[in-house]
Amino acid sequence: MGNIIKAMERQYRLNEVAEMSGYKVSTLRKKILTRELGCKKIGRIVVVPETDLKTFLGNDYRPAMGLER
Repeated sequence: MGNIIKAMERQYRLNEVAEMSGYKVSTLRKKILTRELGCKKIGRIVVVPETDLKTFLGNDYRPAMGLER
């Protein structure tokens, strides 16, 4: 049951995370390599689950307008 809930979780591409956080995509890739930011790969696409994004940005995170479901 827990896997089903995680599968429905919002996933953000790196360019979306860059817009929300103010970091460059290259910086986000470095943070993924140093495991400061969690990610998943879907084929060749790197996505960041919303829970990992909230942890990275802090608890006061709110999606930018137009990016929320």
